[in-house]
Formats: sequence, C-alpha cells, structure tokens
Amino acid sequence: MKKDLPPNIVEDISIAVVLESEAPGVKNWMVYLINEKEVALKNVFVTSKGYGIKDHKEVKTSTLRHFVGDVAPRSSFKIELIDQQVFGLTNEYWLSYYIDDTIYDKKYIFLPESIVDEHLSKIPLIHKPGILIGGNN
Repeated sequence: MKKDLPPNIVEDISIAVVLESEAPGVKNWMVYLINEKEVALKNVFVTSKGYGIKDHKEVKTSTLRHFVGDVAPRSSFKIELIDQQVFGLTNEYWLSYYIDDTIYDKKYIFLPESIVDEHLSKIPLIHKPGILIGGNN
C-alpha cells in the first residue's frame, strides 16, 4: 500500500531554466538538472511536457523523455533546449533517480509566464541567470 512506502523526500535537487546566451532579439534558454548533494544520482530519468491555453485554444506539447544516466555530486546536467514560445504554458518536469537502492521522484512545474526577466537570479553551480525550482524543499 502507498501508506507503507517510505517518503523518499527529494532535497538539494533542482531544475532550472537558464539563459544561455543573448543577442539582439534572440535569447537561448536551456533546462538544467542541478545536483547540490554530496552523492551521485544514479539512473536519472526526466520527462518534460508543456500544457495550457494559448490563443484561446488548449495546447499540449509532446512529452519528451531523457535518460540522463548518472549525475555527479555538486554538478549540473543539461536536459534540453526550451523555446520561448512555450513560456506561456505550464512546463512540467518529472524527475526520477536512485541513490543506493532507493528510488526518488519529484515533479517540478514552471507556471505560465513565470520564466520572465523579472524572476531571473544567479543559478548555483551554473553561475548564469535563470529561474530555479527545487533546492532544499
């Protein structure tokens, strides 16, 4: 039963949408997995999708699946490029990984219009501006 499972709380793991580069009229964005733990993550798997309303129509993007493999302690991993056209949608990332023989998973959600210049901050381990979800929560 679900109530009998251990809580397996995800801490010190974040997903960030990072401004990689900028030229007049063009911004390039990348989604990162950030492991701030002192241990490696094993068999990391991330799915991503977008959904919401755009131009008064319901929109769903394709679900992308990324097998990342292992992520070293105190490091980051580029998951995917993200197009600014989907910033008006809810962008969802579902992460699962192992530490030792224990599986962990967590859903990270970037709400519509949350990826904007006003919300940019310096992202740990990457040292570029971006929007971060996760960390010690």
